[in-house]
Amino acid sequence: MAVTVADINKLRQQTGAGMMDCKKALEESGGDFEKAIDYLRKKGAKIAANRQDREAKEGYVLTKVKDNNKAILLSINCETDFVAKNQDFQSFAEEIANIAIEKFPSDVEALKKLPYNSDITVNDKLMEQIAKIGEKIEIGYYTPLEANYIVSYIHPGNRLAVLVAFSKAIDPEAARNIAMQVAAMAPVSIDKNDVPQEVLERELEIAREQVKQEGKPADMVEKIAQGKLNKFFKESTLLNQEYIKDNKMTVGQYLQSVDKDCKIVAFKRYSLS
Repeated sequence: MAVTVADINKLRQQTGAGMMDCKKALEESGGDFEKAIDYLRKKGAKIAANRQDREAKEGYVLTKVKDNNKAILLSINCETDFVAKNQDFQSFAEEIANIAIEKFPSDVEALKKLPYNSDITVNDKLMEQIAKIGEKIEIGYYTPLEANYIVSYIHPGNRLAVLVAFSKAIDPEAARNIAMQVAAMAPVSIDKNDVPQEVLERELEIAREQVKQEGKPADMVEKIAQGKLNKFFKESTLLNQEYIKDNKMTVGQYLQSVDKDCKIVAFKRYSLS
C-alpha cells in the first residue's frame, strides 16, 4: 500500500521519530502502525548495540519527592550536550521520573521493566528515543529513598542533584541549605563512623606515603597519617564539614541549632562528570 503523508505524521506524533524513518518503517511494515512502531524500536536496539562503546556523559539529572517521605534521584544520559539541552529529551526524562516516583522500583532494571504506557515498557521507550535521536541513551543513575522527611536540590542546569533524608520534619529552608551543602562539598558519608572501610584504608595509605615522601621519621609516620585522616574527616564527612553559609560552625552544629533532635539519616548525590 502507498504510504501517505498523513500516515507518516501520525507515526511521528506517536514515536517522535524522524520523517524519513517513519516513512521507511511504514513501508517495511506494509502500513501496519504496530509493526512500524516495532520496526523503529528494533532500529533503536540496533543503534544501541552499535554504540555500546560510546560514552554517555551528558544528560539530564532530576529528582522527584512524594509526600515528603518518598523520593527518587534519576539521570537520563546521552552522548552530547546538544541532546541534553533539547526540550523533548528533558520532557522524556521527566516522564521517566514521574513513573519512577509513582511505581517506586528498587533499581534500574526494575524501572526499565515498568510500563511506559499501556503498550510499551520504559525500556521500549528508551529504544524509541535511541532510534529517534541516533545517540546512546541510557538510565545513567537511579536510586529510590524513603525516610520521615526528605528534601531535594537540583543545581541549575540539571547536571547535579541531591536528596537528603532526615529523621523528622524540619524547617524546609534549613533542610535545603544542607542539601546545597551536599551538592557543593560532595561528602563521602554523613559522619566519621559511616566512611566505608575501603575508603579509610585508601586515605590512610595515601597519607602514609605522603609522610614518607616528606622525609618524616619512621616512628612518626602513623601519628602524622592519623592527623591527615582527621583532616579528611573534617573535609569529607557531612556533619564535620564547615557549613558553607557560616564557616564558624560545622554542618552538625548548624543542624543542632535548627532542631537538636533531628538527625540526617541518608543522602544521595549524583553529578554528571
